[in-house]
Amino acid sequence: MADEQGAFEKDQFFKIDIEMHIVGDMTPIEYFPGVQAWWQGIAGVTRQFLLGIPPQYVLTPEELTKRAEPEAIIDWMDTYGIDVSCIIPEAMMDTTGYATRWVTNGQAAAICERWPDRLVLTPNVGPVKIRGMKNALWELEFLVKEHNARMVKVYPPEDLPMNDPQMYPLYEKAGELGIPVALHTGWCWVPPGVSYNCLPVLLDQVASDLPDVNFIAFHAGYPNFLDLALSAAIHPNIYFGLNLLVPWAANAPRRFGEILGEALRWVGSERIVWGTDCAGFGAQVRGAVQGLREFEIPEDMCEGYGYPQLTDSDRANIYGLNMAKLLRIEPERKVEV
Repeated sequence: MADEQGAFEKDQFFKIDIEMHIVGDMTPIEYFPGVQAWWQGIAGVTRQFLLGIPPQYVLTPEELTKRAEPEAIIDWMDTYGIDVSCIIPEAMMDTTGYATRWVTNGQAAAICERWPDRLVLTPNVGPVKIRGMKNALWELEFLVKEHNARMVKVYPPEDLPMNDPQMYPLYEKAGELGIPVALHTGWCWVPPGVSYNCLPVLLDQVASDLPDVNFIAFHAGYPNFLDLALSAAIHPNIYFGLNLLVPWAANAPRRFGEILGEALRWVGSERIVWGTDCAGFGAQVRGAVQGLREFEIPEDMCEGYGYPQLTDSDRANIYGLNMAKLLRIEPERKVEV
């Protein structure tokens, strides 16, 4: 709960943020037209999450100010009560014509090693279609064995479709290494990526072909979240990710209620996971933490669609207990409440 000055009250839930991005200093690459188009796309998406924010979600100027330094991540985690964050370096090589990455996996590894009990390295070793599978597999194994990476991010919009057989060796390597695969699912959100490559119906085939690999579907496959819920219902190796969408709990409760309600009905809270999708703004972190904590599915939606109400036990699973099992992390609080 926030007071009128914008203060934030913590809670007792153990939290793992499955998607905390490192954006880095964008100045050297801002001249690329693709980078400029990417940020224009972000501006178009952002308004959906800021329109109609109710008074109890008072955002301070600091929360709306972009921060690129790694210390900001720890500040946000301490302020909003997040115990562990999965650190994902933004690659977005398609925005620069594949000339360079925004942030390297090595830079992300160095940051995680500064706070090893709080940050989990989640590299992106793609795009495979440019790098080649041999190079991607080598780097993934190196980062897992030498830098304790515990999850790998796959971003199909700038790579091959997620069900392309050429991607399977990467998934299989992750399974061999005992780490889950995080997949961007649903819409691409930003140019110049290809949205078809990440439609959640494609994950249905992948999960069926590779039943021993765990997949975390980022962004709930939105707007095709029901496709994802149906796939996860029959494939126990699919986890339903709410990252990015949780702020709708505040300003679009019926939309978020449908997304979460379908997931609870089809999947159950034991395979729903939570994250902020933070890319430099404290407001993203606050919205995700406060959104899930205070959200209740509208009663008429429960009566009309058969959605179960969200319990504190469900919240605990979603906030962090489910991911703790996948990442082999003991769910102990690391921030003061």
